[in-house]
Amino acid sequence: MTPRFVVLGPGAPRFRSWRVPARDSPVGGNRPVRFATRCGSNILTVADEAGAAAPLVPDSPTLKALRDAAAECRACDLWRTGTQTVFGEGASHAHVMFVGEQPGDQEDIEGRPFVGPAGRLFDRALADAEIDRRTAYVTNAVKHFKWVARGKRRIHQKPNAAEVAACRPWLDAELAAVSPQVLVALGATAAQALYGRSFRVTQNRGRLVESPLAPSATATVHPSSVLRSDNREEEYEALVEDLRFIAALVNS
Repeated sequence: MTPRFVVLGPGAPRFRSWRVPARDSPVGGNRPVRFATRCGSNILTVADEAGAAAPLVPDSPTLKALRDAAAECRACDLWRTGTQTVFGEGASHAHVMFVGEQPGDQEDIEGRPFVGPAGRLFDRALADAEIDRRTAYVTNAVKHFKWVARGKRRIHQKPNAAEVAACRPWLDAELAAVSPQVLVALGATAAQALYGRSFRVTQNRGRLVESPLAPSATATVHPSSVLRSDNREEEYEALVEDLRFIAALVNS
């Protein structure tokens, strides 16, 4: 199989995407051609050719080049309802990368990740754990806001597997460009996108995860789950405790 493209960063794992017949796809399928993305010996994601963002990723990309290219992404149908692509932001060679699910209503309007209510809670938790957000990189597994209208409000809808897979090449490229020392999944969607569908945040939060994506990998809850909790103070303290564990990894 001939690689479609190669994305490399200093000390980063190697990512390749290529065309594979459906019969060779790890997840099967009826379409004659699919896209696979590999890191080392691990198949990371497989997506239909028509929905994959892989051909849009620029050669030897910088974060700016990736952000500019992603602004025109039409790899799945979410661009039709999202205001704009919400790409990651932060230090170009951050020691820690946080990956959430998708932008919310306010992020979709402002074009920046983690700036809504959950983002403000996340900033407070980072500060309490003595992590400076300016030295981190924050992004989402899906770069467009998926929502359903309820009156005048836009209510978040969980992205499906095809939408996550279509957007995966952007996340792979961000990982290669930033090459973080510590990778953190925030919530189930991001964790299962990064570590596999069997991963359970409730069972594995605040622990190291074996992953080819970064020297240290872990997961915790998404800040939005704290806002929804009936035991908000307790859940907030648990989130901060997980972030303190992450801070120790970064400083080790």
